[in-house]
Amino acid sequence: MDNNGKTQTLIVSAVLGALAGLGVGYMLTKRAEEQGRPALTASEGVSLGLMILGLLRQVASLGDGRDNK
Repeated sequence: MDNNGKTQTLIVSAVLGALAGLGVGYMLTKRAEEQGRPALTASEGVSLGLMILGLLRQVASLGDGRDNK
């Protein structure tokens, strides 16, 4: 992949990541407003963190030829 392709991939990934983060932040603040409590409990935060790590692991292994089950 040439430098132009790498740059475009990084820019698209950054924009998509920012939009996803903005959406999650909106949903959490909306939930906190409706329920009148903090957006996340400690256990929900830990669970969310582990799910994000799993997602990153899956993305990192895309196209490496292994079975990702």
